This record gives sequence, C-alpha cells and structure tokens, in this order.
Amino acid sequence: MEWVQGGFSPLQLWLNYLAFLPMPWLLLGVYVLRAEELTPSALAGALLYGAAFTYFAYTTLFALQSQAPNYEALWQHLGFIYTAHGAAMVVGGLLFAWAALHSRALPRLAVGLFAAGLLVNLGLAVVPAPDILQTVGTAIRNAGIVGMGYALLFDGASSEA
Repeated sequence: MEWVQGGFSPLQLWLNYLAFLPMPWLLLGVYVLRAEELTPSALAGALLYGAAFTYFAYTTLFALQSQAPNYEALWQHLGFIYTAHGAAMVVGGLLFAWAALHSRALPRLAVGLFAAGLLVNLGLAVVPAPDILQTVGTAIRNAGIVGMGYALLFDGASSEA
C-alpha cells in the first residue's frame, strides 16, 4: 500500500500494526509446542525474534502518532535503534532456524524458507535496492512460518517435508 500510495496512510499503518501483533508470539508458540525436541538456543532465538517484532509494532504506532510520511522518514527518525532491532530479528530468527534444523523438530523445507527469507531481507538491507523488494524476503519468511504452523497443526513435523 505504501508503494502504491507513495507514502504511509493511516489505514496502511493500522493494518501493519494488526499484522505485527501476533508476530512476537509465533516462534515462541512453535518452541512451546516442540520444546522437548528443540534446544535452549531455539528459545533464545524465539525470544530475540519476538522482542524485535514488539519494537516494530511500536514503530507503527510511532509512525501514526508522528504522522511520518513514509518509511524513509520513519527510519531517519528512529535510525540506529531501528536497525539494531532489525539485526536482532535476523539473528534471533536464524538462531531459531539453526536449532530447529539441527533438532529436526520441524520440516526442513519450512525452516529453510524461514531462514532464506531472513537472509534475503538482510541482503536487501545492505545493498541499495528499492524498499518494495523487502516484501520478497518477507513473503519467503512468512511462507516458512506458515509451513511450520501447518506441520504443527497436522503433526507433519518430520524432517522429510
């Protein structure tokens, strides 16, 4: 919506906020359901990932309150702290993925997609690329989360998937 509209809108920011609300809990929920198979490093990764998304939800409310016109303006205002939370999201997510892959508690394909999406977003953050491309990494990452959720719901959490 931001790309099409040429900036933020209240509707887009509220939708973004609603989408961010469950994010801090997703990996933690996956961990809880597979705690016997996952290592403490998976828990650490889930907590770090969740903390980052708690901050990202706050930034959406901040954008609404400050009437930031677009992502660039928001990032300019938040700067290093925003970047630090982005790094925490990537590190936490990759730590969780590494632990999940080694434990074989979740489908390798789903965990691999999740990690690949994080790496795509990281790569796009460090090279000059249009912000719209971040949606590619986000879509890949979210496909991995959906795959993990599917496996948990239907007890297909084997490493074969």
